Amino acid sequence: MATAQPIQIRFERYTGDTGIAPATPPRVITPRERPALVERAKRLLRERDAVLVAHYYVHPDLQDLAQATGGTVSDSLEMARFGHAHAARTIVVAGVRFMGETAKILNPEKRVLMPDLAAECSLDLATPIDAFSRFCDEHPDRVVVVYANTSAAVKARSDWMVTSSIAEKIVGWLHAQGKKILWAPDKHLGDYVRRETGADMLMWNASCVVHDEFKAQQLEELKAKHPGAKVLVHPESPASVIALADAVGSTTGIIMAAERFKAKEYIVATDGGIIHQMRKRMPGVTFIEAPTAGKGATCQSCAHCPWMAMNGLHNLIETLEGAPGHEVFVDPAVGRKAKVPIERMLDFAKVHLPAFQGSGDA
Repeated sequence: MATAQPIQIRFERYTGDTGIAPATPPRVITPRERPALVERAKRLLRERDAVLVAHYYVHPDLQDLAQATGGTVSDSLEMARFGHAHAARTIVVAGVRFMGETAKILNPEKRVLMPDLAAECSLDLATPIDAFSRFCDEHPDRVVVVYANTSAAVKARSDWMVTSSIAEKIVGWLHAQGKKILWAPDKHLGDYVRRETGADMLMWNASCVVHDEFKAQQLEELKAKHPGAKVLVHPESPASVIALADAVGSTTGIIMAAERFKAKEYIVATDGGIIHQMRKRMPGVTFIEAPTAGKGATCQSCAHCPWMAMNGLHNLIETLEGAPGHEVFVDPAVGRKAKVPIERMLDFAKVHLPAFQGSGDA
């Protein structure tokens, strides 16, 4: 079978210029071969004492496998909590590289594997540690709060790590204490948090290649065609898109909002991978992907992260069978420093954000 050729993904650097990074699509799986691959993966997970932790944005094959084998499908906050608490000796992270690093930081004694270590994130790529450290050094009076979508080294330079589930609560709590914030990396999420909390926030410049593409004008046109639909938006989206939302939240927050509204139609402005879980939870409901480009325009991600798409059954099986190049390593000294802001968030979450129950069937 021919190997898929990488596609080149453009992303915005912190300087404002354009960076390019490759993303390799996974091997295509036919309906005929899927059942045997799934059973093989289940057997390997059992034999390796491994648990599969999958993000909402990865392929439905991996979401369903995680749910059927005692793992979880969740957002990055619950992924971090779940992997940390689970008894398995090996954690397999189906997501992008920073998620695997976070799992390793929290579980240095465990083996952490990923189907593809080259699965990147534009926010991580746009936040190189040397430039970010200089930025922090220039503003020593500010508390450094970084989004989970960053490298282990950037987390080690921070005071707090946050996910979109909890960013507003932590920044609001810091603001109430009179703290000024240095925020990185997502400028749209940071702007949303600043508007919601009133905090004094100095922003790094970066954005998600998926959420940055949602367009307000086309969303308004889609709303006009579906007047009864509720609009659910992830806060990594531009402010003009957020302004049209009926609910703004993390991936888990979006699912919970849909369950709360009980509407018949939803327009969803986040990675389309989440719609698989929404359809499973709410059968008979219509979910529509929000528009990512204007008339005649093209986009590279089109509401689907090209790096999340690198996770598939074939490379998961190769990982579990011991193929080299799938294990996540973090420098122990960096890991110890990075663990402090992550655990600070988790301790805060225990009090201020009760755990969203895992989505596994087993």
